[in-house]
Formats: sequence, structure tokens, C-alpha cells
Amino acid sequence: MAFPDSVLHALAARPEHVAVEDGDLAVTGGELLRMIGTIARGLRSSGIGPGSGVAMELGVSAEAVAAYFAGYTVGCRVIGVHPGYSAPQRRHVLSRGVDAVLTGDRVAELLRGEAADPVVLARPDDVARVAYTSGSTGRPKGCMQTYKALSSHWSWDVENWCADTVELARCTGRYLLFGTLASAVVQDYLALCLLSGGTAVIPRLPAAGEGPLFPGVFERLRASATIMNVPRLYQMLDALRTAEYDMSSVAAIMVAGSPLPAHRLAEAVELLGPVVYSSYGLTETGGLTALTPTDIAQGVLGSVGRPLPSVEVDIRDGEIYVRTQYQMCGYFDEPELTAETLTADGFVRTRDLGKLEDGYLSLTGRAREIIIVDALPVYAGPIERLLAAQEDVDQAYVIGAPSDQRGEAVHAFLVPRPGHSLDHAGLRQAVRADLGELSVPETITQLAEVPVAASGKPDKAALLGLLRGGVPEAASRDH
Repeated sequence: MAFPDSVLHALAARPEHVAVEDGDLAVTGGELLRMIGTIARGLRSSGIGPGSGVAMELGVSAEAVAAYFAGYTVGCRVIGVHPGYSAPQRRHVLSRGVDAVLTGDRVAELLRGEAADPVVLARPDDVARVAYTSGSTGRPKGCMQTYKALSSHWSWDVENWCADTVELARCTGRYLLFGTLASAVVQDYLALCLLSGGTAVIPRLPAAGEGPLFPGVFERLRASATIMNVPRLYQMLDALRTAEYDMSSVAAIMVAGSPLPAHRLAEAVELLGPVVYSSYGLTETGGLTALTPTDIAQGVLGSVGRPLPSVEVDIRDGEIYVRTQYQMCGYFDEPELTAETLTADGFVRTRDLGKLEDGYLSLTGRAREIIIVDALPVYAGPIERLLAAQEDVDQAYVIGAPSDQRGEAVHAFLVPRPGHSLDHAGLRQAVRADLGELSVPETITQLAEVPVAASGKPDKAALLGLLRGGVPEAASRDH
């Protein structure tokens, strides 16, 4: 069934079931359908239709969920605006192919209009979604997916779910929906919940002084599943080490955004049980692999999992190229960049280095994260993995910066394990012994936590800013 018809059909099949729980507000499938239809009717009345660009400057709420699906129902090019964007990044996104902007106030106004049932106007070859990258390495890039692509997407195409996806969807009876709907991956995991008849539970964000949202939210809302980035998982695991929480409702936690080191994956399973999943994908491609609890129980810890059934993986000179039915068709208004990323045979160049062995994909570095030291290339990925594997290190991130002496120099940012201190000389020697002198960090900066970009990935641009502008009180640094 085509997108978004499949979602509307699932809501109509269970009209009395609560589809979205937003604080004290419980929205049934039938009510969400009417909200979608009413917003869609208002959009059409204002001249918005198939092919129009509609930007969503919305938080996470039942109304926002309805607004996104209303945009898809009308056949728009739906553009999510990350709340973490800087003013220049926001201007960049909103100045390109945007015919209307939906804010919370505008959505509330549309919902006061004449009620209507949704009428799907989407056309297969039109662009359905423009998912912008975080912009952590420059200005955000808009990755375009067509309605046809989303109709065959691993999570939206319910009729062709593989066995692992069916099992993961079964766990989303009370799916914790947080973060930002501007994220394609947040939308894609919401699909598993709505298409399988679950309830999307939106938590109330803690007020100042109330402490972190996680892990107490699982106990408070009896949530069964969610997706989170690696830094948030680390924070949650640290909290579970120091206090008791009832996590018995949890059936699945999908970890995405960046690779999860083997020792932290093992710790997550120790503290949470066999509920941890890990995945790998790009904004350009959508989800590509999945590492399941069964894989982990069999001792597979150093991999990002097996490619999903519809994903083709080709390793070319060590670099990962992929092809899927649901990948982007290009970057919005960026033909030259599109030509650099999409090959003539339809593969996406990931710029990740990796290997495929025994059906499992492992990442070994980033082709674009090259630091040119003394005119020779040094890859950040291997240095990060080696440092993260050291006994006292919890997280490791490496960047390059200009150097008068060497062209560029390696700089490491490390988060120590709780209760551990860093032996900078020993860490440098470990890098020297395994990777050679060129890979040894010129500086090591200790951080209490890593800055995170709007996408949920570690923000290397912010790390470069720390290097150039000084280190905050939470960090220490040597030369």
C-alpha cells in the first residue's frame, strides 16, 4: 500500500485505540485521522497542494504528528526544521523551495477550521520528504525522498516487513516519541508504532532542576520502546549504575546516530537485558543495517549489524557504497553535490570505510575524515576506535586542525569512564604503538560530555570551536 495511505488505513482500522498519548491528551486513531484531514483541508484552501514545499517548525506533540501527515496527505514536499539549527542554518533551510511554514500557532489555527476526512493527493514521483542533515560539517544538505521511495521504505512498507522488523514493531506498544519530528529516523521508527497499532507516548520534558528525562521516564510512562542516540544511552547507563529504576516495561531500545563501542554495548545489555538494538544509516539512505538482541547474544558486538533485506552493499576500495529502493533521489537544489554522492549505477557513496564479513557490516573509519599530517593521510576513525577501547576511556572523538608545523594535526577529545582518570602519555603511546607517529594526538582534551548536533550525532564542528576558542570548565586539556 502506498505512502501515506498505509498509515491512514492503520489508524482507520482501530479508530477507538489511542494512537498518541501526549501528557493528559489521549488521541484515538479516529481523532488523529480527523486532525490530519482538517489540517490538510486548510492547507488546500490556502493554495498548498501536490509539489508545494511545507516547512515544519514544530515540537513533538499530537498536533505536530497530525501536521506532518497532513502535509504528506496533500502531496507536499515536507521539510523538517531542526530546532537546534543556528540562525544562518535556519535561514538557509527556509529560503529554499518553501511555500508555507507551519508553526504551532498556525497548526492550531488550521485545526479550528472545518473538520474533514483526509484525501490523499500524493503522487509517486513527487518529493515527499526533504530531510536536512545536521549541518555539523557545513551548511545543512536537503536529502530528497519521493513518495514512491517511502512506499517501499523498510519501516513504512508494512506489507513487506522482514521478520526482524515485525519483531521490533511488536515491541512498540507504548513507543516513547521524543526529540524532533524533523529527524527522518524519528519519523521512521514512529511508523513501526502506528502501523502495528501501538501508542506513541510523548513525555513531558523535565523542568529546570528536575533532573534528566532518562531513565526515569520508562518507569513513569511504562514505555516499551524508543530510539536514542549514543550520548543519551551513555547518560542513561551512568544513571542506572547509581540508582534503581524499574525498566521492566522496556522491550526494545534502538541505538543509532553513531557507532556503539563493544564495551558499551555489552554494558547496555548487562544493565537493560536483551532489549538493545543497534543500527546504521545515513540521512541520504535511511536505515541500512540492524544488530538485534539475538545477534548480540551470539557474541556479535563489534558490528553495526546485517544489511536489511532490501539493502545492497558494495565495498569499493574499502569504502561502503549502498543501494536501496528508498534512498534519496538527490540533494535539494544541489546538483553538483548529488553527482558526487550518487553513482551512475545508482549507489550512494557513504564515505564510510568498512568491511562485510559473514553477513555483518563493520565500520572501520570515515573516508571524508582525513587529516593530512606531514602531507600523508591519517584517518580519524581508527584513532577513535583505539582510544575508545582503552580501559579508562568511555568516548573518543578525533578531529584535525591546521598546524604550522605539520599542515594539519590530530586532536583528541575524550570522555573518561566514571571514576577513572586519563593517562595522557599512556594513551599517546597506545596510538603510537598501533597506528604510528602520525596518528598520535597533538592535544588531548578531557570532556564531561560530548557536544551533540541537531541530528543527535557528536558535533565535531563544536569540538573544533572548543579547540580554537578555549576549553570550558567541564574540560581539561594538555599540549
